[in-house]
Amino acid sequence: MKVLISGASVAGPVLAHWLHRYGFEPTLVERTPAGRHGLGGHAVDLFGPAAEVARRMGRLDAIEASRTRLDTMTIERFGRRPVHIDLTRLYAGISSDHVEILRGELTKILYDATRDTAEYLFGDSIATLHDDGAGVDVTFDSGRERRFDLVIGADGLHSNVRRLAFGPEESMRRPLGGYLAVYSMPPVLGLGDRMLGHLSVDKLCGAYGVYQTGQERATFLFRKREELRYDYRDKEQQKVLLVKEFGDYGWKVPQLLEHLDTADDFYFDSITQITLDSWQRGRIALVGDAGFCPGPAVGGGTSLAMVTAYILAGELAAARSDPPSGLKNYEKAVRRHVELTRGIGPTTMRGIIPGGRAALELMPFAAAAVSKLPVPVQRLIWSRNAAGKALTAVPLPDYSDLIQSKGGQAVA
Repeated sequence: MKVLISGASVAGPVLAHWLHRYGFEPTLVERTPAGRHGLGGHAVDLFGPAAEVARRMGRLDAIEASRTRLDTMTIERFGRRPVHIDLTRLYAGISSDHVEILRGELTKILYDATRDTAEYLFGDSIATLHDDGAGVDVTFDSGRERRFDLVIGADGLHSNVRRLAFGPEESMRRPLGGYLAVYSMPPVLGLGDRMLGHLSVDKLCGAYGVYQTGQERATFLFRKREELRYDYRDKEQQKVLLVKEFGDYGWKVPQLLEHLDTADDFYFDSITQITLDSWQRGRIALVGDAGFCPGPAVGGGTSLAMVTAYILAGELAAARSDPPSGLKNYEKAVRRHVELTRGIGPTTMRGIIPGGRAALELMPFAAAAVSKLPVPVQRLIWSRNAAGKALTAVPLPDYSDLIQSKGGQAVA
């Protein structure tokens, strides 16, 4: 069975890995040209279930070896003394199986895991889709035409597959009122394994060290009462918006912005959720941010992408002769997890971007205090917290009896 996957970042390669293991023929199409795929990206977190998916793929050791190694966060505020937070203890309190890794590093590891078992079409995208009930005819931007048994959109917040098969993005997006910008720069702050941030009302900015490259990564988060209007593909327009927001901020921001124009991995987008009620139509489906983005940087979207891609592949394998039923079963299997994760974003937004003076005073000390609690106490707190349940308490199905050998026979 031939499956086309649009998007080769996180959900796409995870899905391709497991589909191949179950005897499917995956093809991934990725708009980014070969050679640039996997560059840059901000630090993302893999919590328990996602780490378990990586372990079952045989890639957890590689991911662990590429973790960010950031162990301390220092938060500064105008006219206040710095607050130091032990990130190692804070993450240990959330989950015993937590890995923080740069998104680009994760993408590279997942690509390396699938490059020999899946077909990759770089520098191309889907132009048209036609589902006739028995298969899907696909026309690509390059002009080539092919037919697949299934098409899966794993192409992120601004999904092309979702637009083509489910309708315009505007009708299904829920802005949370925040914006994120990230880019690489020289190590001008000398951070090493530290993260340095500065808080003010409605704004958080800072940088952290990237030991693999010797660079530092500048990060900006801010909240707006009215939604900004911009083209998500226009990087120059986005840079102007960022400078307008932080140009007169002070602190170390002038040093950060000095390297904005030379950054080749600049990312800027709204912190927005996708709120579709259904993620499958006939032989076309969505996974990860394409179907249910919980909000970049605030919602555990990377973990959600890995877990849901794993479950999608397993449910398709379980319903092998009836793919539409497999897609429906996948939707049922992940719905509760998606709904729990959706609730994280607004809470996290309030927790990391202070909305007033009281929050500005309290937040850094609260985070530092929690990190000093005994790890078992932190885990008890998280186990009763909606975010903790969403990130760490997802039951992961076992589809190992569906794995096929090269001869097509199921193996245990």
